Amino acid sequence: MREVLPELLRWWEAGETVGVGTVIATFQSAPRPPGASMLVGPDGSAVGSVSGGCVEGAVYELGQEVVASGTPVLQRYGVSDDDAFAVGLTCGGILDVYVERVDQQTFPELGEIAREIEAGSPIAVATVVEHPDPAMLGRRALVRADAMSASLGSERIDDAVHDDALGLLASGHSGTLTYGPDGERRGEGMRVFVWAFAPRPRMLVFGAIDFAAAVARVGSFLGYHVTVCDARPVFATTSRFPDADEVVVDWPHRYLAAEHEAGRIDPRTVVTVLTHDPKFDVPLLEVALRLPELSYVGAMGSRRTHDDRLARLREAGLTDAEIDRLSSPIGLDLGARTPEETAISIAAEIVAGRWGGSGEPLATTAGRIHRDLS
Repeated sequence: MREVLPELLRWWEAGETVGVGTVIATFQSAPRPPGASMLVGPDGSAVGSVSGGCVEGAVYELGQEVVASGTPVLQRYGVSDDDAFAVGLTCGGILDVYVERVDQQTFPELGEIAREIEAGSPIAVATVVEHPDPAMLGRRALVRADAMSASLGSERIDDAVHDDALGLLASGHSGTLTYGPDGERRGEGMRVFVWAFAPRPRMLVFGAIDFAAAVARVGSFLGYHVTVCDARPVFATTSRFPDADEVVVDWPHRYLAAEHEAGRIDPRTVVTVLTHDPKFDVPLLEVALRLPELSYVGAMGSRRTHDDRLARLREAGLTDAEIDRLSSPIGLDLGARTPEETAISIAAEIVAGRWGGSGEPLATTAGRIHRDLS
């Protein structure tokens, strides 16, 4: 929902009614992840996407019907045995799409959710999308660390959903939870979709060089909150890094240690070390490679720089296991030369690591293209 929230909020604040279709589950090679949404606006416009084009027309029509009836619908879309192009996904995937009517009466919490997201506060929205009792359909609650804003039907349901939704929120993933009708963990019959709105993951770019500007731009495009850090104030300026969310003048190792101490490093945080200067990058990597929370640590430099760096890190007392966490030289082998091309190779390595990709051309691989969440 995040990508369509501005338009949805604008219509909601104006007292309009909007049809909202949301991917709540995917199977096989589905093109969009859970949480992807499409709006059917009061002016007849379509905003966003649930499938990259395969079933948008069908969801649009269903959205119009749901706006008129007020009754939410859970619809499955997939390949038709008779005609793969008739309301189906030609990629072979399957989508479960929940379509609901949204206005100030059906979704009074939307304004509060938008404010929480804008403030960077973690919040999840749990919605009952399937239940044997039709009266339960569409029940909704906001989930925070300490409480839920409303009951989804019983104390047992609320306890189960609250615990499981916090797990999704911690990982930054949206997903569907399945229970028995009264929240039985091993049961079936009730499905609850959880929109998880966690703060953006962080990308820490160390080294205020031309390559850093390109990496910051790509990182921002990928949805990271980007920080550029360098100890040299003449280079670490906002004018040189307009795509960074913040530019910090500090010694890199000191800044990273302070951020960790303050609890601002989590398992989604990635670190790119672009200084290729031992007096900066070796102390920084001593800190970074000893932080198990970091999902990625990459360092730029030539093969000779890399060998020298490894020797210095071993002299500093790092173990082989800690050094093995380092991606150096940084990036995938794309033959990159320019800062922009190098930034793409770095981003590709980060994405591949996040989703378990091989980095090989898809044309040379077999099996599913889209992997399950790790």
